[in-house]
Amino acid sequence: QVQLVESGGGLVQPGGSLRLTCTVSTDIFSLYTMGWYRQAPGKQRESVANVTTSVNKNYADSVKGRFTISRDNARKTVYLQMNSLKPDDTAVYYCNARRFTITSVNDYWGQGTQVTVSS
Repeated sequence: QVQLVESGGGLVQPGGSLRLTCTVSTDIFSLYTMGWYRQAPGKQRESVANVTTSVNKNYADSVKGRFTISRDNARKTVYLQMNSLKPDDTAVYYCNARRFTITSVNDYWGQGTQVTVSS
């Protein structure tokens, strides 16, 4: 079973920075598209950013220019560097590992890490 372990959340003031880390227990990490999602209270889970197996990166409009996703295949880890944080970024952030095969899509999720942006 693939397991994802996240870390790096916390409380930060507006304008501050945090870096989220997600490490994946799999020998085929490089075959997964890795993503970060978030869910604020009373809202649906939304995609924040993802990085494909060919290292193409995609971002939600709300975080473009402020967040950077990166991956280290040797460490089986994906990062989300979050700068210029805003109160609207407050949410539980989830790491996702997605692998596409000919017949299916395999999705795995982390347990979530809380990010709170408040003065």
